Amino acid sequence: MGVRVLGPRDLSAARAVIARDPVINVFVDSLVQASGLDPRRGAEVWGYVEKGELEALCHAGGNMVPVGAGEAALRAFAAYALRRGRNCFQILGPARAVDQLWAALEPQWGPAREVRDDQPFMVIDTAPAIAPDPLVRAVEPVELSILYPACVAMYTEEVGVPPQTGPDGTFYRSRVAELIRAGRAFARIEDGKVVFKAEIGSVGSGVCQIQGVWVDPSRRGEGLAAPGMAAVVELARRISPVVTLYVNAFNTPARSAYERVGFRTIETFATILF
Repeated sequence: MGVRVLGPRDLSAARAVIARDPVINVFVDSLVQASGLDPRRGAEVWGYVEKGELEALCHAGGNMVPVGAGEAALRAFAAYALRRGRNCFQILGPARAVDQLWAALEPQWGPAREVRDDQPFMVIDTAPAIAPDPLVRAVEPVELSILYPACVAMYTEEVGVPPQTGPDGTFYRSRVAELIRAGRAFARIEDGKVVFKAEIGSVGSGVCQIQGVWVDPSRRGEGLAAPGMAAVVELARRISPVVTLYVNAFNTPARSAYERVGFRTIETFATILF
């Protein structure tokens, strides 16, 4: 019984843990598929082993995300994290798990910059309930310089600080470019300016997750969000039949737009921001 860093030989067992709930676990599923559990290709993933069996995971990079963790596993992950020290900028996942982790970590890692303890996790697995905006489309690689400022504005507004850019100032820009190249960045662009945008940040096993939904502040209140999201759902379901996102409960306009499109809430997430 205990926690250890997983490696490529653990991939099959780790994916079996993720597959217990591929919808809720889409974010970690996407990362594990990309890295193959090789820490040189991504962040560490910790495994909680009980009676020789891998029972739970914890993605431990810039984001700390528990997967399939009961109380014993969460206590073990928290103890291991305290020994290793904090290197994440946020903890996120199902609220019950995040709350238990944070209760153990806060005395040494706190105070948090912000605690968001009520984030509806929403899903849609059908065609959108309203007509999509026909002007929302995939962003072309040559439009990176158009999309990037909108991504920075969204991130700063949502997280409260500018995105991490790395020593050479290119990390976040490279991530946006990667999503464009993969056909996972969508926008309505008018006169060379983004007025609505969203990206598919994660793609797992039959599930994808939308991130970065944003409407230009000067255009808010015009009804762009719901038709824009309907268009993104149509485009996303060409990649994965199930589409997810999570949103702050206090963001009433966004929740209303998503519900109009046909999203339904199936879980509550929480995020601890440092």
